[in-house]
Amino acid sequence: MNYPAKETFPELDISDRENNSSDEEETSIEIEGEVKEKQENVFLTFDVAEETYGIAIYNVTEIIRVVKITPIPDIYESIKGVINLRGKIIPVMDIRTRMGIDDKEYDDRTCVIVINALFNDPNKGGDKGVDIGIVVDRVAEVIEIPREHMEPAPKVGEGQAQRFVRGIGKVGEKIRIIIDLDKLLFDFAGECKGKKSVDVLTQ
Repeated sequence: MNYPAKETFPELDISDRENNSSDEEETSIEIEGEVKEKQENVFLTFDVAEETYGIAIYNVTEIIRVVKITPIPDIYESIKGVINLRGKIIPVMDIRTRMGIDDKEYDDRTCVIVINALFNDPNKGGDKGVDIGIVVDRVAEVIEIPREHMEPAPKVGEGQAQRFVRGIGKVGEKIRIIIDLDKLLFDFAGECKGKKSVDVLTQ
C-alpha cells in the first residue's frame, strides 16, 4: 500500500517547489498525521547512490530542500554542520559520508529528511527526542512492507554501511534496505575522538 504526503507523493520531487519559491517553509513537505501513526511496517524510502533505503515513517518530521549548512569545526566528517529551520538549530548528517560512499555534489533532487529520534541520555535520566537532518540523494515514496516480507540483515560483510542495516524488505521483485536509525545517528564507536559528535546531535 502506498501513502500520499501532501500533493507531491508518490515521487516526492521538491525541485519544482524550489524553482517557484525561495521560502524554505514553502519548499518543505510535511508528512501527514494519518501516515505518521506509529506503524513498524510503514517506511519512507530514499535513494543513495545505486541503492534504495527505508526508515520508519513515524520518525520522519518533514522533508526540505538543502539549505545553507553552517559547518562545525573539529567534528566527525559525516556531520556537515547545522541548519536554521524556522528558528530551530538542527544538526545535519550526510548519509553518503556516514556510509563510506563517495561524495556527490548536491543538486535539485538532494533533500534533507528531518527526523525526530529518541536518544538515551543517562545524564538526563532517560530518553529524549532530538531532531536531526540527514542528506539523501533523492526521496522516493512511502510504502508499507508487511512483517512477513521483512528479513533480518544478512550476517555478511564488514563494510562501514553494513552495521547500519536493520533488515531487508521485499517489495514485489525489489528489495529495500531498512536502516537502523539508532546506529546510524548515534553509534560513532571507533569513528571519532571523544563524544563531541554525539553531543552535537543530542544537545
